[in-house]
Amino acid sequence: MEIHQLRYFCAVARYGTFTRAALAERVAQPSLSQQILKLESELGARLFDRMPKRARLTPFGKAFLPKAEQILRDLGEAKTEILEMAGKERGELTIGVIPTIAPYLLPWVLTSFSREHSSIVIKVLEDITPALLDLLREGSIDLAIVALPVPKEKIRCVELFRESIFAVLPARHALARRKSIQLDELKDEPFLLLKEGHCFRESTIAACRKSHMTPNVVFESGQFATILAMVAAGMGVSAVPAMAVQAVDGCRYVRIASDRTARRIGAITMRQHFETRAQRVFLAHLIQACSERA
Repeated sequence: MEIHQLRYFCAVARYGTFTRAALAERVAQPSLSQQILKLESELGARLFDRMPKRARLTPFGKAFLPKAEQILRDLGEAKTEILEMAGKERGELTIGVIPTIAPYLLPWVLTSFSREHSSIVIKVLEDITPALLDLLREGSIDLAIVALPVPKEKIRCVELFRESIFAVLPARHALARRKSIQLDELKDEPFLLLKEGHCFRESTIAACRKSHMTPNVVFESGQFATILAMVAAGMGVSAVPAMAVQAVDGCRYVRIASDRTARRIGAITMRQHFETRAQRVFLAHLIQACSERA
């Protein structure tokens, strides 16, 4: 049994197809498939049901997955601990960030961090919160920056800051010149929201419910830029966090006057995972940078 075989197996389990797993592992698909077959042969059990467009874990695969993840995690942490004991700073850190934070927070945080810690290489993986939690648990990322709250089991969480939420209205909307509004004032408006899976969408819908309204969602997108363009065209209204407020012709931003709609941003790590020196340095920098920016 080879380490790369375990890595390939976990990648197929995570991405659901051999093609996507091969791309993620930067290996030819036939080679990856062959290694999985060798692993299955050694274990004496089929780990995946191969279907035309997906690979599904068999009962044997489901039982083997947490063991394989633990082996890979233990090996990675063992290597890191030896480097730490030798007084060497780990030169690489992988962080996960949700799409509604990444383009607004990371540029200035990473720029200042790289100036102060040029020996540490930061890799960034952008995905929605559920996917980042899975990657964090299996040790594929060291730290994640997400909207809070998240399930707290075995997770260490540090709140970085809170930000207001703004309604986005067409420039000619009757409420566009207001300084603030209540969410229920938009109860009859068509809403343009992020797709399902994005935590900001869920937060917006939850805030609407607290205001005793159900948003009439007429359009969904995976990008704020698309939603803002649609609002500017007069197709409806939306909501964005403060960090996403940017000048767009045809859009007006009005703060939603409720503390209950504020978004909490935090950094999360796994309690049982070894915390590297690079991770401690980056987290300290992140906390300091966010406090200065607030």
